[in-house]
Amino acid sequence: MSSNGELRAPFQANGHDKQLQRTQSELVSGRRTGTKWERSQLFFSVHFAPLSVPLHRRLQTLMVLTHTLSIALFLGTFFLLCTIPLFWPLLFPYTIYLLLSPAPHSGQLSHRSSFLRSLPIWSLFSSYFPARLHRSARLEPTRKYIFGYHPHGIISHGAFAAFATEALGFQQLFPGITNTLLTLDSNFRIPFYRDWALAMGLASVSRESCENILSKGGPNNEGMGRAITIVVGGARESLDAQPHTLRLVLKRRKGFVKLAIRTGADLVPVLAFGENDLYDQVTSDSHPLIHKWQLLVKKWVGFTIPLFHARGVFNYDVGLMPYRKPMNIVTGRPIKVVQQTKGGKMDDGYVDEVHALYVAELERIWEEWRERFDVDPKMELRIAE
Repeated sequence: MSSNGELRAPFQANGHDKQLQRTQSELVSGRRTGTKWERSQLFFSVHFAPLSVPLHRRLQTLMVLTHTLSIALFLGTFFLLCTIPLFWPLLFPYTIYLLLSPAPHSGQLSHRSSFLRSLPIWSLFSSYFPARLHRSARLEPTRKYIFGYHPHGIISHGAFAAFATEALGFQQLFPGITNTLLTLDSNFRIPFYRDWALAMGLASVSRESCENILSKGGPNNEGMGRAITIVVGGARESLDAQPHTLRLVLKRRKGFVKLAIRTGADLVPVLAFGENDLYDQVTSDSHPLIHKWQLLVKKWVGFTIPLFHARGVFNYDVGLMPYRKPMNIVTGRPIKVVQQTKGGKMDDGYVDEVHALYVAELERIWEEWRERFDVDPKMELRIAE
């Protein structure tokens, strides 16, 4: 306000000041450098194993790596020898023998090597996780048995440690019983790996093989004192192998029950706590198209390929080596089975009854031992399909 009482307009900036204010208000920044590297480091951060890892742990890793890659190693060795003409006179008859040999399903177990199954290296393999075998009840060596292993997991490391080697003390827990772990018949068409598997006491999971094993050997050559281990869920169940979950493909799986009734073998449920925690894999919910493709592969060729990952040889975050998670393999109480007369029609009601008893024993193992083995309280046993 002036001295004569007139109101004056506020101070008006000159043209230069107006231009400066407009420039500051319209200031636009470019991208901040390094943000992608920061995000990628956070997302793909890899923790490497220290150089001071004890020797025994390095040997454990070596054994698990060798077992995981065994098929690729034997197959690669065979093809390498095929490139050397000097070995052709040996490889040609061996290939014919490989295709025609009845050893994987004859039930004779003539290639089985107790020495190989008892080597100390399998203790290194089993202590990697570590794995341990537990018995709920004694098994009489005057009976024959079918062990049903659950869950399948990605590679069934627990089944191999417990039933294909003596590292976990199978003969100590079940004296007088000769157990045979069963796998796909196609595995016995892989050069060199076939001989390795037979020496470790593995056999084909075909019906012929199962019946031959359970009907030969023992005091009266009727299979008494023999047992087979079947991973009941198979390749389909491997697609559901996720950490902190236990979904068993079992509801409609009754072939092993019918096998038990035909052969008079008692059923022994086996539940492996921790088998599903060894790997991560792509889930069907987040990638439904991949899951459909996996199911188609299984339908066409009889097995499927889970897209899994875990840790590496020299790091803890990226690779195909299993995590070091404890596995506790619990064998249940035997379910007595009455053998059906050969040639008679099988009673479907009895099949359902035995199957229900089998599922109930699995559920008992789960409820009784889940707290002891520190299972996630939110985790539930689901019986599917």
